[in-house]
Amino acid sequence: MRRSSAETKAVILAAARERFAADGYDKATIRAIAADARIDPAMVMRYFGTKEKLFAAAAEFDLELPELAPDQAGAGLVRHFLRKWEADEGLQVLLRTGVTNEAAAERMRTIFGGQVMPLVIGLTGDPERAPLRASLVASQLLGLALSRYILKFPPMVAATEEELIAWLSPTVQRYLTE
Repeated sequence: MRRSSAETKAVILAAARERFAADGYDKATIRAIAADARIDPAMVMRYFGTKEKLFAAAAEFDLELPELAPDQAGAGLVRHFLRKWEADEGLQVLLRTGVTNEAAAERMRTIFGGQVMPLVIGLTGDPERAPLRASLVASQLLGLALSRYILKFPPMVAATEEELIAWLSPTVQRYLTE
């Protein structure tokens, strides 16, 4: 069966996401990803050039940030990210990998900077302090994800969505409005 270029890239990216999720960045290999995609490893290199570029393409995420009322932004953002982390294992892989791999960390910074920063500017009207505010918001959301989904601290895993929102949203709200 012959695939179009777009179909081939999509199959490679799907295989890469699964392999990175299963093995992590360091243990995933181009050969294994190619085998999963049932394609020659040279084709993976042809389309993506390097493992780092393949990872960056596989780790492309739209955080799908909702429009938030300023007075409910903290709760809305915490709720949104809890649901996003639950639904998208790829974000967990990116976080896990970003702790030890600079390319993955840069990808995470790019995603959060490019998508959270405009939200913060829109809510605060403060472009000068937006980078710090967005970084503080990210520290809460990434810390939540790390402790709940990666390190699996039992109290964090056991907590309900509403409990976590109640605990975290006042802090996130403060970063967004004060």
